[in-house]
Amino acid sequence: MPVSNTSVVERIARVIAGRVASINAEGDERSAGDRVDATWRDYAEDARSILRTLREPDPTMAAAGDPAVWEAMVLAALEAEGASA
Repeated sequence: MPVSNTSVVERIARVIAGRVASINAEGDERSAGDRVDATWRDYAEDARSILRTLREPDPTMAAAGDPAVWEAMVLAALEAEGASA
């Protein structure tokens, strides 16, 4: 399984920034890459909030794997970002 070299907070924040900027979502830019690069940090707290919500898997997620491992992974991501759970 591939492992990303980019933190999960950055990846989520970049998706949010892309949705805000890109004409393919809610924005008005045809090529939003530069704007995403410049603004993703503005969405880092949103990303951390999403991760806090994902600490507890839903029933479908729990059935697919170990919920304790999932929670530990999400908490580790938050701790790596210096965020409290």
